[in-house]
Amino acid sequence: MSNHNDLPLNNEDNAKNMTENTNTSSTQNHAESNNARLNDTKLNVDSTKDATLENHALESNAIEDNALENDTAIEEFFSPNNHANMVDGFKTGYVAIVGRPNVGKSTLMNHLLGQKLSITSRKPQTTRHRIHGILSNDEMQAVFVDTPGIHRNEVRAINERMNKAAVSALVDVDLVLFVVDSDQWRDDDLLTLQKLGDTNLTVVLVINKADTLKDKGSVLPLIETFSDSFDFADIVPVSALKNQNLDRLQEVIASHLPIADPIYDTEQITDRSERFLASEIIREKIMRSAGDEVPYDLTVQIDGFKDEAAHIDPKTGRPRKACTFIDATIYVERSGQKAIVIGDKGQRIKQVGMDARKDMEQLFDKKIMLTLWVKVKRGWSDDERALTSLGY
Repeated sequence: MSNHNDLPLNNEDNAKNMTENTNTSSTQNHAESNNARLNDTKLNVDSTKDATLENHALESNAIEDNALENDTAIEEFFSPNNHANMVDGFKTGYVAIVGRPNVGKSTLMNHLLGQKLSITSRKPQTTRHRIHGILSNDEMQAVFVDTPGIHRNEVRAINERMNKAAVSALVDVDLVLFVVDSDQWRDDDLLTLQKLGDTNLTVVLVINKADTLKDKGSVLPLIETFSDSFDFADIVPVSALKNQNLDRLQEVIASHLPIADPIYDTEQITDRSERFLASEIIREKIMRSAGDEVPYDLTVQIDGFKDEAAHIDPKTGRPRKACTFIDATIYVERSGQKAIVIGDKGQRIKQVGMDARKDMEQLFDKKIMLTLWVKVKRGWSDDERALTSLGY
């Protein structure tokens, strides 16, 4: 007897089973297809993520590279050497310019620099302070030290300080330019030479005002005479005022300087402040204007030096240009000197102010408003404390 479970299925059951199997198979295929699509989508998403991350990484690297380039550019811009196309073997050093008073030291430095920096006048001992002038070209940077003239008569404290400033300039310099007059040899020249003889410095003799020699042939005997008096490294005749033979002097200077990087930015012409230069310009204009009427008992102190940016005047509503306001006091030792500096109805001090302002605007390259005062300060030139307060 057969079991009921072993009985064959009828056609309806077969059809039903076939339909179920087909549906099951179709469902499985559909699921597999969906899984495949999901996997493809996942792959696409992962690929997109990877590409996005890679792009972010590239962008980040690009930003970092740009930042590095910017930092490098900024460093190069502010580097002391950025303006000089320096050659191999670039030379740098300090050069002291020494000599007796009124021999042309300041004029020589100004013309070597191609710009007026140290004040000049016909009066001896116009220069009272050490002035640093910086000459830079593609081959060298020479830092000139213009000194007060060395003289024997130390009558007052200011004379003693000027001599000390001149002698101390010889410390730690690489080269000395000893400037003499072409047709005059005085005791103060000998004094300067004796000071140089106490050092082991390299000294170049500069015979200034060579253009004033009536007989040009007398230059050679003059050079021989100087050569016998001292072991000079070189002897160069020049005319500082007329720019004669200054190129040759620059070549000689470069040949005696050590190989080194520039000390200062190659755009810089001095290490002195604008306040100091302003006071020197005012003093020069007075000495040029008053001549022998005003002795050395005169100095200038800058009381105020204020830069004002361009702005709209709150009262008038009009634009005002950038300007520097300078207040200065001119000190003399006697009331009579005060009257000389001021002049008849204030005409001299007015002209001094106009001339000084013009020079300042040219040197500082900006608009200047200058106010001058004249005061009596008795005995300042022989008062150590007063000299210190006035910057000597």
